Amino acid sequence: MDQDNGGAQATPDFERSLQELETLIARLEHGDLPLADSLALFEQGVALTRRCHAALADARQRVEVLLQDGATAPFAPEPAGRDE
Repeated sequence: MDQDNGGAQATPDFERSLQELETLIARLEHGDLPLADSLALFEQGVALTRRCHAALADARQRVEVLLQDGATAPFAPEPAGRDE
């Protein structure tokens, strides 16, 4: 039941994947794992990285669509040094 429901689940999946990736990296950096375990964790890390990258690409595409449709205006910061 991991279907896309309009992006509502994308952020939690991204956050969870990123947290798993950080945990996995910490385990690998500790350096006390056998080679086979390290390789298995590395494979999981690659899969998590791809999942995070896909979620970010989807988010970027959604933002671009919103901007193209004129639903929102692009952010334009005020010039620095302007006194109020």
